[in-house]
Amino acid sequence: MAGIRKKSKGAYAGLILIYICMFIVILITLYPFVYVFSMSVSDPMSVLKQEVWFLPKGFNLDSYKMVFQNDELWVHYGNTIWYTVTGTLVNMVLTVLGAYPLSRKSLIMRKQLMFFISFTMFFSGGMIPLFIIVNKLGLYDSRWSMILPVAVNAWNLIIARTYFQGLPEGLIESAKLDGANDFQVLWKIIIPLSKPILAVLALFSAVGHWNAYFNAVLFLPSPQKQPLQIYLQKLLINMSDAAAGNTQFGLNRSMQVIQLRYSTIIVVILPIICVYPFLQKYFVQGVMIGAIKE
Repeated sequence: MAGIRKKSKGAYAGLILIYICMFIVILITLYPFVYVFSMSVSDPMSVLKQEVWFLPKGFNLDSYKMVFQNDELWVHYGNTIWYTVTGTLVNMVLTVLGAYPLSRKSLIMRKQLMFFISFTMFFSGGMIPLFIIVNKLGLYDSRWSMILPVAVNAWNLIIARTYFQGLPEGLIESAKLDGANDFQVLWKIIIPLSKPILAVLALFSAVGHWNAYFNAVLFLPSPQKQPLQIYLQKLLINMSDAAAGNTQFGLNRSMQVIQLRYSTIIVVILPIICVYPFLQKYFVQGVMIGAIKE
């Protein structure tokens, strides 16, 4: 009996330690977001004096008014939405069309094909060959340069194939006995039964396209075609001098510029922040499914 109590006390202490560690991790993770938001809505003078560390001091939304009146921001916002929606649709279509045949045991050289697909996850030609290929295909400074080079993700393909393999084989055989071809089986059986994993892959793709930065730097020199991330990076660079001193722009100008920087960051990351908590379980599900491979 004493051993059970001792074990229970040890388990209880371990649980408390886990909660403490998780609280620390949550605090470290959330602090940057809380800090940026507090800086964006605090009194401009408090921001300039660096008096804001966690919670807002005062309340001011003038910087958000300036952000929403910035036409250039909305151009880049529209670009990012287009890249995210179009890129996600292309990713989903090609991933499903590639994963389904790879999940069938009747496919010739299936294991060899999976080897080459998996190989691309660890080794690639590098940045220069990618740039040459994109340029030769006439995609340089084209919106499609943000879509086609990342049209198929090997990891997403493996996750989808693994899920398709776990579906009952009897359903597919019954459909074929009734005269259904492969496309009918895919559209009427595989896809309806695979909605959870398709939601996972769509979420992975959408977040990746929303945060896309590197390909835009390489392939999109035209400012009117660049996504939000490039605009935000340029905005932060252009405004960095204003945060260092007040003499060049004047006190009021410096306060506006500093707060505008934080407000723009909030506007850029707000969609992902709002969506992610509701879809977090799909990320976990995708990791668990992807961990079970042949």
